[in-house]
Amino acid sequence: MSGRVGQCQRMTSETDLSVVVNLDGTGVAKVSTGIGFLDHMLTALAKHSRIDIELKCVGDLHVDDHHTAEDSALGLGAAIDQALGDRAGVKRFGSAYAPLDEALARAVVDLSGRPFTSVGLGLARGMIGTLACENVGHFFSSMATAGRMTLHVDVIKGINDHHRAEAAFKAVALALREAVRVEGGGVPSTKGVL
Repeated sequence: MSGRVGQCQRMTSETDLSVVVNLDGTGVAKVSTGIGFLDHMLTALAKHSRIDIELKCVGDLHVDDHHTAEDSALGLGAAIDQALGDRAGVKRFGSAYAPLDEALARAVVDLSGRPFTSVGLGLARGMIGTLACENVGHFFSSMATAGRMTLHVDVIKGINDHHRAEAAFKAVALALREAVRVEGGGVPSTKGVL
């Protein structure tokens, strides 16, 4: 891979994870987590952010999906953070709306170096496929923490939880696509550092 590339490898008693991202990619996803819906969301994230994502996670799915979802998010965030380097020249801020049929989501990101997440998805089901709905929001929070970014994600309306979650991932993807774009030479902060 050429361009702004970051990677993360992490092995614990719960997961064995490898992630590589290219911020200057074309949206190619090679993902395998053992959780079909999470793979679907990561593929959408890659496609719409145009960030190439290679992610493989072998987790303790015999326990449940939490460790795999969380560590995949932490690894992805860490790889994005590494690829951003000192963040010089990036736009820094990004925002987007994304619909999926009746669902509409909004995401706002700031590559501030300060992790914070506010997530309101309004998911009603316990599970989407084999991914617990509580882990959808937790994914965003974990990714933002490891990626040292502020992330606000809200699903404004929608009935179908699959649509609500996918609209949220697509909105985050579009906001990230805007925020990581290089458009200047200096660090976009009055402090001179992010």
